[in-house]
Amino acid sequence: MSHHRMSRREALRGLRAHRLRSALTMFSLIIGVSAVILLVACGYGVKNSIDARVETMANDFAIVPTTADVLGGPAARNLTDADASALQNAPDVATVTPSINSSGMTIATGTVKLLSGTTIGTTDVWAATNNRVLTAGSFFDQTQAREAARLAVVGPTVASTLFGDPAAALGQTIQINHVTFRVIGVMASYGRQLDNTVVVPLDTDRRYIVGYGMGTGSTLNEITVQAPQQAAVPAAMAQVTRILDTRHHITDPRLRDFQIQSLGARLQTFNQIVRILVLFIPAIAVILLVVGGIGVLNIMLASVNERTREVSIREASGATSRAVLKQVLIESLVLAGLGGLLGVGVGIGMIFLIQAVAPAFDPSGALAGFTPVLSVPPLVAAFAISLMIGLIAGSYPAYRAARLLPIQPLRYQ
Repeated sequence: MSHHRMSRREALRGLRAHRLRSALTMFSLIIGVSAVILLVACGYGVKNSIDARVETMANDFAIVPTTADVLGGPAARNLTDADASALQNAPDVATVTPSINSSGMTIATGTVKLLSGTTIGTTDVWAATNNRVLTAGSFFDQTQAREAARLAVVGPTVASTLFGDPAAALGQTIQINHVTFRVIGVMASYGRQLDNTVVVPLDTDRRYIVGYGMGTGSTLNEITVQAPQQAAVPAAMAQVTRILDTRHHITDPRLRDFQIQSLGARLQTFNQIVRILVLFIPAIAVILLVVGGIGVLNIMLASVNERTREVSIREASGATSRAVLKQVLIESLVLAGLGGLLGVGVGIGMIFLIQAVAPAFDPSGALAGFTPVLSVPPLVAAFAISLMIGLIAGSYPAYRAARLLPIQPLRYQ
């Protein structure tokens, strides 16, 4: 028992005697452990943020006019309001969002600034269905849509091109095909092509942009359908296909004048890529921790080489090889344990710091929905790996120290 206490005492004395070296060794482990915790938390935070952004879109599919697959088949035919109304009755359909998309539209302000963009005439649920977030103002409501109000919600490219700053666009007026609209909302960035967009109420679009008289035009060039959940998408797609086949008098699938485009299949592929990245992130962090372990090994080897005389005196005075081995192992485990604990603390602190800073740093952009995920398994795993590294990195130096014969170290003096 006295040998055990002596080994612990000698180990702690050795660590105190070389404070700077011990601190540097622990510092490498602190960096490694905190990196593991932080990178895993950020990896899952990114995954959750992406999942939240695409969750509703995974339930969506779009219906667009298309030409038949066979030669001599019917030409593409526009969808209608009646088609959209009929789809509302499908049991696995939650929402139906009709729209008219027009590209190459002239969008201007009272000055010379011009922009050729896309206009979308649609209903009040378009933003929610398409998972679009507004950075300023609001989307038009059902009443404004019914009244065909000349209101516009613009993408960030339109706002910045016409007014210099997206926030400055709110309340301003723009001209689309020489008709004045008031900007009531500015959307967050959603990709270069989609940012160059102006969204207006459907009947407003028909009256003032595409040239239909109010109430006389009923054609659409896209209908977005949303199922209540992703699992219901195949059933909803089958129901929609049956309804439109009946309405369009389609008996041969090759002669369909419409096409259903599922977003879910594309998003599944994208999610697989994200999952692979999330799996690789901890692997990179563990490499950092192993680098810290190499630092511990180097320090312990240097410690044994420097203290060969001390080891010799201890063995000559009756200390067993086992006691010497324990002393070096205890030093290594103490360094690894303290470094691991401090690394866990630093990692947790960094997670809380990012949680507090990220939304304020970028309130409306990519970091708006990002929050690192603090969970217990990475903490335990990182600390356990740190101890394991201490055990492995200390074993070989301890073995070398224990094998030193009393006469060998004296030759170094």
